[in-house]
Amino acid sequence: MLRAILPANPFYTAKFRDRTARIPPKISGWQDFLGDCPFTTKAELSADQAAAPPYGTNLTFPLDRYTRCHQTSGTAGAPLRWLDTPESWEWMLGNWQIILRAADVARGDRLFFAFSFGPFIGFWLAFEAAGRLGCRCLPGGGMSSLARLRAILDHSATALCCTPTYGLHLAEIAVREGIDLSTSAVKKLIVAGEPGGSILSTRARLEAAWPGAQVCDHHGMTETGPVSFPCPARPRVLHVIETSYIAEIMDPAGSKPVSTGETGELVLTTLGRIGSPVLRYRTGDLVRAAAEALCACGRSELALEGGILGRTDEMVIVRGVNVYPSTIEDLLRAQDGVAEYQVQVDRNHPLTQISIRLEPRPEVTDPGALAARVQAALQDVLHLRVPVQPVPPGQLPRFEMKARRWVTTE
Repeated sequence: MLRAILPANPFYTAKFRDRTARIPPKISGWQDFLGDCPFTTKAELSADQAAAPPYGTNLTFPLDRYTRCHQTSGTAGAPLRWLDTPESWEWMLGNWQIILRAADVARGDRLFFAFSFGPFIGFWLAFEAAGRLGCRCLPGGGMSSLARLRAILDHSATALCCTPTYGLHLAEIAVREGIDLSTSAVKKLIVAGEPGGSILSTRARLEAAWPGAQVCDHHGMTETGPVSFPCPARPRVLHVIETSYIAEIMDPAGSKPVSTGETGELVLTTLGRIGSPVLRYRTGDLVRAAAEALCACGRSELALEGGILGRTDEMVIVRGVNVYPSTIEDLLRAQDGVAEYQVQVDRNHPLTQISIRLEPRPEVTDPGALAARVQAALQDVLHLRVPVQPVPPGQLPRFEMKARRWVTTE
């Protein structure tokens, strides 16, 4: 890989010249790789694209070799544009097929994709990869939620691809419209975009809302492509596709690896995306490696306990306590009667404060009691008093893409 991208790729040639005089460097082992290969950050890639618009210099080949263009969701800073060659695209399709097979998707399955099919890469890869497996692919772009529900039933879809939040929202619409989801053919909920798919309470709520369906989590990102697939033996574990990535778990605030079982930042090197690679990319995703070398499913690929636990830029320190969005999600989804919520982060004080706006389900007759119960649960787990305020049904926003439930005031 290094021989292919150096010195052809201007972005990485410049980075390596800051570390070694030899281009490409002579890497004969793991320690050479760690010593000579620098980290890559999103801030560097953003600055590079700003300095050399529109695509930056992280390109190994002439522009006419690239046939695909996508961009990041923009939930953390300005969107990055990403180009791919046909070869890189094929490599990512192969990784997506690993995810689908791990989710027990096979020829003859009917997959409904409840997405708008914008420039985000995941929709397109998943759709094409499913087609390669012989599945019937049902696009849900440009539809209302009710129209999507009807299409899922009309086409007898056997799998639904969406975010965890949107899967719950579709179930909420079904209840409102009197649609019985137990009559659907959906057996798999293939979710990503948020930590919810590996959070037990969210998984339980999704599987209760879609009777007979199993939640299959995975994750990836535009800069890397599809990264992990669900463990068939342990529902809260994601396996990294280590045939395609070099994966490290590093101290989020430094450059040292964390010990097994400790939470750290996932760092990835793409091995097959030669046209637009990332080397030792600091993803910002917080993960924890399982202690076992061999998983219960028989695989030896890196196992991430709890999937993606959160992000380095989302953790909030409240009176000395580290509060992660996944912790709040797990606590609130475990409470009967919670339809939706919003976390308000107030930084206009010497110490950061958080509070929660809570939307009850329509059948809840005493929202105040529900709010008090949730507040007590937060106190028990976080040892913090977090004010919880009920709001009328339907007041909080719903999300098709990544949910943005955390609102910060500076």
